[in-house]
Amino acid sequence: RNYIHLFDTTIRFIRPRNSDGTWKIPFDPLKTHGEGFIEGNSWNYSFYIPQDVPNMIQLMGGEQRFIQRLDSLFTMHLDDSHIAGTEDVTRVGLIGNYVHGNEPSHHIPYLYNWTSQSWKTQERVNQITNTMYRNAPDGLCGNDDCGQMSAWYLFSTLGFYPVCPGTTQYAIGSPGVRQATITLQNGKTFTIKASELDDQQIIFNSVELNGELLSSPFLDHSEILKGGELIFRSD
Repeated sequence: RNYIHLFDTTIRFIRPRNSDGTWKIPFDPLKTHGEGFIEGNSWNYSFYIPQDVPNMIQLMGGEQRFIQRLDSLFTMHLDDSHIAGTEDVTRVGLIGNYVHGNEPSHHIPYLYNWTSQSWKTQERVNQITNTMYRNAPDGLCGNDDCGQMSAWYLFSTLGFYPVCPGTTQYAIGSPGVRQATITLQNGKTFTIKASELDDQQIIFNSVELNGELLSSPFLDHSEILKGGELIFRSD
C-alpha cells in the first residue's frame, strides 16, 4: 500500500510530492501535462489502484461517493485547456474526462463491479466498444501500445476483463458477440454465449458458468481452464 503516501486525503486525489515530501503546489487534478502523470491526469490515475480496490473505495469516501466519482469521470467535460499541453491525450479518445485513448485508464469501467451498481460496468463497456472502435485502418482511438488497445477490445467483447494483471481474477462485463469459443492450450474449449444480444440489449441480469449462477461479477482463470460455457442472460 505504498500508494497511500501519494494519496492526498484532503482532496481525495493522487498527488505528486516534492523531494522534501511536501505536496506539489500548485496542483490541478484535471491537467494532463506537467502534473506528474503520463497519458492521463490525476482524475484518471487516482483510480489506478487495481490491486487494492476495496481500500481505494474507502479512501474516496465510501461506496456512494466512489460511484458518484466514477459517474462524474464519464460525464464531466475536460476542456481544451487541460489537454493543450500534451500530445498523449486527444479529444478523440475521451468520454467526458475518461481517457480511453491511453492505456492507464482501461480498467476503470470495470470498477463498478466492486459496488452495488455493477450494471454500470456493462453500460460503459458497451459505450466504449461502440464509440471508441471502428472497422477501419484508423479504427482505434489511440496508440495501440503493446497491443493493449486491441486487447481491451478483445477481452471486453468476450464479456470479461483482467482489471489487475498478475492476478487470476477477471471482472465480468457485457459481451459484444452472441457466441465465441476459445480453444485452450490444454485441449478444452471455453464458450461464451449471449444469444439475446442485440442493439437494444446491453444489460444482462445474470451470468451462468456451466449451469451455475455466478454469485458475484467476477470469474477466476482456473474456471476458464476447466472448459465449459459462460452464458449471459437478460431474464
